[in-house]
Amino acid sequence: MKRKFVTNLILLLSLNLLIKPFWIFGIDRPVQNMVGDESYGMYFALFNFSMILNILLDVGITNYNNRNIAQHNYLLPKHLSNIVGLKFILAIVYAIFALGIAAIIGYDKIQFHLLFFLIFNQFLISFTLYLRSNISGLHLFRTDSIISVLDRSFMIIICSVLLFTNILKTQFTIEWFVYAQTAAYAITTVITFAIVLSKSGRIRIRFNLKFFLVFLRKSYPYALLILLMSFYNRIDSVMLERLLPDPIGKEQAGIYAHSFRLLDAVSMFGVLFAGLLLPIFAKMIKQKESVGQMVQLSYTLLIVPAIIIAISSIYYSSEIMAVLYTSNTENSSAILGILMTGFIGIATTYIFGTLLTANGSMKYLNIMAFSAMVLNIVLNLILIPRFYAFGSAYASLVTQVFTGVTQVILAFIIFKLKLNLKFIFQLLMFVGVVAVFGTVSKNIDNWFYGYLAMISASILFAFIFKLFNLKDLYQIIIGKQV
Repeated sequence: MKRKFVTNLILLLSLNLLIKPFWIFGIDRPVQNMVGDESYGMYFALFNFSMILNILLDVGITNYNNRNIAQHNYLLPKHLSNIVGLKFILAIVYAIFALGIAAIIGYDKIQFHLLFFLIFNQFLISFTLYLRSNISGLHLFRTDSIISVLDRSFMIIICSVLLFTNILKTQFTIEWFVYAQTAAYAITTVITFAIVLSKSGRIRIRFNLKFFLVFLRKSYPYALLILLMSFYNRIDSVMLERLLPDPIGKEQAGIYAHSFRLLDAVSMFGVLFAGLLLPIFAKMIKQKESVGQMVQLSYTLLIVPAIIIAISSIYYSSEIMAVLYTSNTENSSAILGILMTGFIGIATTYIFGTLLTANGSMKYLNIMAFSAMVLNIVLNLILIPRFYAFGSAYASLVTQVFTGVTQVILAFIIFKLKLNLKFIFQLLMFVGVVAVFGTVSKNIDNWFYGYLAMISASILFAFIFKLFNLKDLYQIIIGKQV
């Protein structure tokens, strides 16, 4: 299992490092600079609004199906035939519910127009993720890795044409950005469906009410968890846009998006870890294998980069923001350090939350997520009117640390994991060393060289502290350790 995890993780990270940073910095960032903070802030708030409600599209199907197919491969043809029909029904429910709430909270015609396409995009994303859950459930990780970058690849091609060729012979607008995403998601969905169909054989789409009710009864705890997590991860920009007067609300959401874009970018790699680990953990738990070593291996591989990213973002936030954006960089640079510190909690969640999900410990996870949602909303209500986007950033930081610590405690109790004091001491020492490197590197005249020196020295010391062990990783890859 270790070899399967590490080798497929290398492939997955390589593909995503090639595609997703280019999308974020080469396409998404230039779009915001081109259309302005107010226009992008409106889109960003609407996007997060559609994300929060998209649980109605999934109701826990993807996570439950991933775990289920990983443990029972033979169920794929039966489940696929029924779940495809269920997904279309849920799409209608989601659209009606989302548009209804949008009308209640007072969105205007322009916002409704964008929201309509964003709702359709969410359906395509959700449907593709469900299809991918079958592929990863079958442990076809290489195929899933390629599919994971398809949508962004198509978006890069389409948006590059729209942004840099003047083919439209008019100024680029936020609407075109949304249309390009729709086209890319649609192409990806069709390709993914064809791959899954080749593995399951011919299917007949069914609308079996009895199956729907049984399946939803099993998947609803996963749905509740995703809904609650979506709230405390995505509600910030929506509350900024709604709580503050217009146009301040849209502008503050845009400023928040400056830093959140980078947090979202690094969080994508946590998502990749979770996608690989869920079926692996599920299979290990079913076969009653010890998960301790796999947990420490995966957590180390994610938390060390998270620490480096968080601390380097604090030291070089102003320089990073000044390079990436053309407006409001003084405000967004301070927000970057706050949000990236929260990435340590997010990274912890992706490992220990995935372990608890694979175990089916949904009651505890949902209690934790509900508490986090309440905490986040209350903090936003208190902090946004006074501190604007800074308030949302601090609310996010507190929430992410709370969820990360809670899930570690739950995992240690449920799985009776042994506390590795040496490992904890190594991590704490590593945090201190990275901070020292950050302080020293600021004395270098050219900030970019200082930033690279800090990152390079931190990675080197991760090996010196034996947090990373090249010999062990090599043995795992060639199959000498299982």
